Amino acid sequence: MADTEKKTAKVALNLLEPRATEKTYAESMKRTYVFQIKKNVTKQEVATMVEKEFNVTVTDVRTLVRKGKQTKYSKGKHAYPGITHRQDKKFAYVTLKEGDSIKVFETEENHNTSAKDAQMADKVAKKADKTAGKETK
Repeated sequence: MADTEKKTAKVALNLLEPRATEKTYAESMKRTYVFQIKKNVTKQEVATMVEKEFNVTVTDVRTLVRKGKQTKYSKGKHAYPGITHRQDKKFAYVTLKEGDSIKVFETEENHNTSAKDAQMADKVAKKADKTAGKETK
């Protein structure tokens, strides 16, 4: 038992990176949240870390590994000496108990909307200044 606790504490540093995309937003409406995790992390470790980090109850964890894309690399203008691959990525789809939720998108949306509102107010003020200047001439 002590070995697994040490292992989860060691992995906890960069374990949970929530994904904020349109697809993950649609999944969050179904109480499923997506996290990018390290390749050596197990489902049980993901469940315990999510429960500790966000104070929720995890009912299901699904994981998948996306293979890295193939890319060409070059050392000259017309030479392609080889092909390499990007790193593989591992994702965890975590389903929560009904009634639980994680505030992944709400903080970003509130911040973005207030910034957009401020920008729109600045534009309106500039246009009003320009039109006021034309009327006095």
